[in-house]
Amino acid sequence: MSTEPKILAPGDTIGILGGGQLARMIALAAAPLGLKAHIYAPEEGSPAFDVAGTHTRAAYDDFAALERFAKSVDVVTYEFENVPVYTAEFLSRHVPVHPGARALGITQDRLEEKTFVSRLGIETAPFAAVQDEAELEAALAEIGRPAVLKTRRFGYDGKGQVIIREGDDAAAAFKAVGRHPSILEGFVPFEREVSVVAARTEDGRFKAYEVTENEHRHHILFRSTVPADVTPAVDAVAREIARRIGESLGYVGVFAVEMFLVVVDGAQGVIVNEIAPRVHNSGHWTLNGALTSQFEQHVRAIAGWPLGAVERLGRVEMTNLIGDEADSWRDLLDEPGAHLHLYGKAEARPGRKMGHVTRIFEED
Repeated sequence: MSTEPKILAPGDTIGILGGGQLARMIALAAAPLGLKAHIYAPEEGSPAFDVAGTHTRAAYDDFAALERFAKSVDVVTYEFENVPVYTAEFLSRHVPVHPGARALGITQDRLEEKTFVSRLGIETAPFAAVQDEAELEAALAEIGRPAVLKTRRFGYDGKGQVIIREGDDAAAAFKAVGRHPSILEGFVPFEREVSVVAARTEDGRFKAYEVTENEHRHHILFRSTVPADVTPAVDAVAREIARRIGESLGYVGVFAVEMFLVVVDGAQGVIVNEIAPRVHNSGHWTLNGALTSQFEQHVRAIAGWPLGAVERLGRVEMTNLIGDEADSWRDLLDEPGAHLHLYGKAEARPGRKMGHVTRIFEED
């Protein structure tokens, strides 16, 4: 394969690994730009299948199916970070894959990710690797309590983690995360949770949306609001952190950096929590609330096209619809100024993201 950046043309096809709502919204964003989508996912009835011209239902280790998929598309991306690295590496021998396997590998492992960010000189919570109960006890002695024990891999929306407070049994905490290789993180006394959604092209062009303020309930994102209650200086610092991370990863596409907003001696600052190598729930507000949505921006970035403008269109609030909250769709459609997005999932389960609604208000 050529090492020159590939620039797609209208009529070309984007291959998307994963068939959930993020793939669905990427495919929908590609269509007005004249690009086709081919979804590759193992799950039957994946929501993205409904909106893509082509789909393949096969496992991520089915290399014959992956090779056929690669030959049918012009670039490959993915909608979630738990695609196996070997899948991305295999595909990259046949077709450009954005973001690349290195970014995927680093962000799949919380210890690798924290180490990567820390080596850039960017502040994170104190952390230590935990392989067994003895290492957990040593890490607690060094970091202190309260602390958060997280599996190194395959955790999202609060899964695979437990808080260890004074008096809690460390062995029980390690058992609660399945005794998997883990990371212990010091608890950060934060004011709010914020994020930056940004995009980078293969030739280094970069744009970041302004800082988004996020409210979680039961470890699931409930609401995102823009503008966030941060100073202009913090907004600039947070965007610069995202730029440095994207550049150091050689990242291509949209990604998010989740951060804690802290206040020290009356001054605001940010501490990096996690990197998400994909379009992100906290960027859903851009779908109606910004000049260019994060989904169109991702398509532009992986296609090698100019990045779109990131300015917002007012004061914006995005609320997730979890489980049977999506049953209120009729009322939401009747609400002036509300923009409803349902994900086409067949079954509403507790804790499952079924859709979101975006509201845009005039500036105060």
